[in-house]
Amino acid sequence: MGFNRLADARFDALNPRTANRELPRGAMGTREATLFVAASSLVFVFAAWRLNPICFALSPVALAIVFWYSLAKRYTTWTQLFLGLAMAVAPVGGWLAVGGRGGGEPWLLGLAIGAWVGGFDVLYACQDLEFDRAHGLQSIPVRFGVRASLAISRLMHLVAVASLAGLAWIAPLPAFYLAGVAVVALLLAYEQSLVRADDLSQVKRAFDMNGYVGILYFLVLAASIWKA
Repeated sequence: MGFNRLADARFDALNPRTANRELPRGAMGTREATLFVAASSLVFVFAAWRLNPICFALSPVALAIVFWYSLAKRYTTWTQLFLGLAMAVAPVGGWLAVGGRGGGEPWLLGLAIGAWVGGFDVLYACQDLEFDRAHGLQSIPVRFGVRASLAISRLMHLVAVASLAGLAWIAPLPAFYLAGVAVVALLLAYEQSLVRADDLSQVKRAFDMNGYVGILYFLVLAASIWKA
């Protein structure tokens, strides 16, 4: 997030929606933010080194994926998919961190998380459609418009729910887990219902709903593994 704010500082200052962020309003300087990002990156690489050689070798790749998302809007329509990818590497990294080898579980969970986060980011990007067009920035909403982007977001969330459900057969996990996934699906459906092509005023509420989805899924999965 620190690198994202640094990369987008000029655009954040111009966009009324983001002009109150730390760098545009002067609450944090560029030097402070740069030091914060550099220190955090070094701690990340050091932590990966302490885990195992594979995690250490892949740590620069993980950082590159995360940092690329912040620059992608300058070059490609598929910016939101790169955010999904940045989040999707987390379960694969966690799997490797605990010594996991082989198996489809981390990849399916990565697909679920990538589709979930990317699907929401498509909704979020709809807010900045006119600003992005005016400043030459690219995104799925800029390319396809709000209505088609909402359909893409909903399709991605369907993929996310299907992937979460599929994890129950690969792992395997108890019926309690599938009940939790059903609740996640309901929350995502509610999140989608808050945003319409002619009314983007509830995107912030949808963003908050995403936080509850993440917490709920974590608790359900943790309880399911403990029960299993």
